[in-house]
Amino acid sequence: MAEKIRCAHILVEKESTAKEILDRINNGESFSKLAEEFSMDGSRRRGGDLGFFGRGEMVKPFEEAAFGLEKGKVSGIVKTQFGYHIIKRLE
Repeated sequence: MAEKIRCAHILVEKESTAKEILDRINNGESFSKLAEEFSMDGSRRRGGDLGFFGRGEMVKPFEEAAFGLEKGKVSGIVKTQFGYHIIKRLE
């Protein structure tokens, strides 16, 4: 069976906003609270939780960043056609 991982993300329109949020995460603020406050997609209601997914289900830059993370770690800023993501690997 293909590997599945579980991630949360925060999706914003501007890189400057993403940088600001990443700084706040790095200073100890709650990823899920920031996702609820800032993320542009429906996952915001779940603190950014996207559930489990396998390879080939997400756009390439997002997938590469997500699968490269260790559990509990947060990515840098990942640009896709949807905007700027900050990804946290949950499982």
